[in-house]
Amino acid sequence: MPAVKMVFLDRDSLPVPLPVFPFEHELILHAATPAAEVVERCAQASIVISNKVAFPRSVLAQLPQLSLLAVAATGVNHIDLEACRERSVAVANVRHYGDDSVAEHAFLLMLALMKNFPAYQRDMADGCWPRATQFCHFGAPIRDLKGACLGIVGAGGIGLALARRARAFGMRVVLAERKGASLIRPGYLAFEEVLRISDVLSLHCLLSAQTRDLIAAPQLAQMKPGALLINTARGGLVNEADLLAALRAGQLGGAGFDVLCEEPPAPDAPMLNADLPQLIVTPHIAWSSHEAMGRVASQVAGNIAAFLGGRRLNRVV
Repeated sequence: MPAVKMVFLDRDSLPVPLPVFPFEHELILHAATPAAEVVERCAQASIVISNKVAFPRSVLAQLPQLSLLAVAATGVNHIDLEACRERSVAVANVRHYGDDSVAEHAFLLMLALMKNFPAYQRDMADGCWPRATQFCHFGAPIRDLKGACLGIVGAGGIGLALARRARAFGMRVVLAERKGASLIRPGYLAFEEVLRISDVLSLHCLLSAQTRDLIAAPQLAQMKPGALLINTARGGLVNEADLLAALRAGQLGGAGFDVLCEEPPAPDAPMLNADLPQLIVTPHIAWSSHEAMGRVASQVAGNIAAFLGGRRLNRVV
């Protein structure tokens, strides 16, 4: 069997060692790949590893030798899956590698906002405590997680991992049915009801045409006054302009985001320059613990080996 030709288009997106592939291969690594160079770099490869490099129909049409797209992530919204089906290109992603890592990050954002840590950090930097007339400085309101209601949109591995942590802190957890669903599954509540009753709403669903702008001005208006919105899933799930307007109006108590609509964002991105103490933005790192990245690398290698060996893999197409 000739050596399998592979290319990893955005190697720097997974800064951990790759496992040893158990077959003869030629692997070319690129730190990152701009859109204009995708076709050239993939021209000789039958297997392409990528995290976030886009594969629209126009690119796939120029890669007749491509047989497998091994995605080093769970989301595949950057790939034209219908075009892959038409061209018999298999698409395999990685799953559940970051359930605990992302759940921990979502919980961190939720806890920091309930305790108003960002506001108190600003107060400390401004010297409020030394100027206090008593032993403590009373600033932004502080709330407990115990007794609060957590609404989860997307009850997959991450959502359920977050639910376990929330229940351990004494929170009531409710699961949201899909937006617009005509039937409510057992164990779920209607999407609109979850918006209305949740003290914290956390998003853990995939980005698709159906979920883009899942949370915009109408949904924000339905949320409980002072509620928190947590998004560690995909930036496009939330209309960022509407979110900032709701925060500035005091409609929401806070928001914690690990994802934005554009990544990496422009230096003047509104979400990065809002100057709101009740907004926390982290740079898409919820998934990136050393342990989670190791699981990504292992699954990518396993998917490729399974594909070549005719075995079951985490196949999307």
